[in-house]
Amino acid sequence: MSKKIVLNDKQYEIIENYKDGFILNELESKFTDYFYDYDYILGDWAYGSLRLKGFYDSNNKKCNKINDFKNVKEYIKTSCAYDCKYFIVKKVD
Repeated sequence: MSKKIVLNDKQYEIIENYKDGFILNELESKFTDYFYDYDYILGDWAYGSLRLKGFYDSNNKKCNKINDFKNVKEYIKTSCAYDCKYFIVKKVD
């Protein structure tokens, strides 16, 4: 069963938590209204710092190759530190 969280009155569910990368207070400190529009948010850790990246469902009209969720694993492989801790949250409507 996935865990649900609330960020700025928006509900999300944690769909992946690789190596226990999810830390709620760290996400809350980095989360801004910039991310409201995205369907998914990836948080990855490098050098003790959390980075966030937004992704869209493939059927979202704002989706393009760089932010298409179907490419998230490729993004992790090519743009994140090797075998880093990370998490993915999905916006719940």
